[in-house]
Amino acid sequence: MEKFFELEIAYIVIGIFFLAITAFVTTKDFMPKGAFKKGMSGVFAVFAIMISIHYYITTKRMDGVKKIFNEGKTIICENKMRRTISQSVLISKKRGWSLDGDYFKNPDFIRDFHTARCVDYAPMAPKNSGQNDK
Repeated sequence: MEKFFELEIAYIVIGIFFLAITAFVTTKDFMPKGAFKKGMSGVFAVFAIMISIHYYITTKRMDGVKKIFNEGKTIICENKMRRTISQSVLISKKRGWSLDGDYFKNPDFIRDFHTARCVDYAPMAPKNSGQNDK
């Protein structure tokens, strides 16, 4: 449950905000009877489904990233501290990184990287110009 709140707290807060707006609007005099119940249950259902799907996808990606890293392959993580064109960091055991729970750590870096902000690294290879000449 701790991991769920760690990953989804921002979306839960957004959902609560929308529920508050829905409650405010559906309790006005110009709204028909039953609008509160329908509105609240509808908004709650939409956010519950969206947050559940996001959590499922994120945890599956995290497991995949951990597996790839433990196999000795390279992954790429988003670095939100550097707002430049090259704001991603390549992470692998060969580069001195280690996995501690859900975080990648390296003594050469100030901050750690959460596995939820990482994906498999697949470098792009240049196209062979000879193949397209047919």
